[in-house]
Amino acid sequence: MTRISAERIAAIEARKEELQAAMAAGDLDPQAFVKLSKDYAEIEPVAEAAREVRRLRDEAVSLAEMTHEADEELRAMAAEELIENREKLEAAERALALKLLPRDAADDRPAMLEIRAGTGGDEAALFAGDLLRMYQRYAETKGWRFELISASAAELGGFKEAIASVTGQGVFARLKFESGVHRVQRVPVTESGGRIHTSAATVAVLPEAEEVDVQIDEKDLRIDIYRASGPGGQGVNTTDSAVRITHLPTGIVVIQQDERSQHKNRAKAMKVLRTRLYEAERERLAAERTGARRSMVGSGDRSERIRTYNFPQGRVTDHRINLTLHRLPEILEGQMDELIDALISEDEAERLASLDEA
Repeated sequence: MTRISAERIAAIEARKEELQAAMAAGDLDPQAFVKLSKDYAEIEPVAEAAREVRRLRDEAVSLAEMTHEADEELRAMAAEELIENREKLEAAERALALKLLPRDAADDRPAMLEIRAGTGGDEAALFAGDLLRMYQRYAETKGWRFELISASAAELGGFKEAIASVTGQGVFARLKFESGVHRVQRVPVTESGGRIHTSAATVAVLPEAEEVDVQIDEKDLRIDIYRASGPGGQGVNTTDSAVRITHLPTGIVVIQQDERSQHKNRAKAMKVLRTRLYEAERERLAAERTGARRSMVGSGDRSERIRTYNFPQGRVTDHRINLTLHRLPEILEGQMDELIDALISEDEAERLASLDEA
């Protein structure tokens, strides 16, 4: 565990007091006050954690001195409290170290969730549908908004591809480790011999981009308008409302045809395009900064097998952290916190370890 120096703790607490005094000055313009408020909101929990570490360290010094007292009963009491203090101090120093870890700037953003059926034909499409419902139910448990952007339904049910927007507090922070290949093992409904089949679907979780994040030049776009295909109700196949946008510099193509309005399809397609361009830039910068560090919980690479859902055994196994839970039905109903908390804890542990090695 990295030990935070007394000097750094003092600097953190001093910074909080400095911001507090600046905000109380009263001669700030609104823009400056907003910036100070944001800085204060970020440092306050760090300063509180630092204060607790300082308090426990001071207490440890006092207790250690008391263990040399002449009174035997006082010495015994101090020794007992010192053991308790060390446990609390270890937890407090870990909490402070976690707060001082560099944050992913995208953690507080909404997320774009993309699910595609992989190997396994109809069964893979059904599994992609199961995953989409699982994330939708999880979003409901967190009070997030889940909006289906586009979906390509398969003939026997499920989806060949589905894209959804998830908005709410801390969405990307909790969903970002879901990117990768999800594998299912079960007996398909179409299987008469009772044999277990293995199918797969890929999941990509991308932080959503705002217009200010990604500047897209109109001359870099080729926009094709055509008639929507596939099954649909009134009007879906009778108007040229489908939109295909190609970003010429990168070759990224986005197709949107779920809405009857060409303008709505274009707006949704641009939202997806902005998010994909934003993620591509994030990946490029991350590779430059860290040498493309691969964490224990995975790189987010969509080709990496991350999890298996085994129906005969009723289990879910996350291969990145060797965690198996025999709660398959509950997890598919959106009760994913145990899985996600374990992934976040593993990532935090690895990042803390990398600080110790530095």
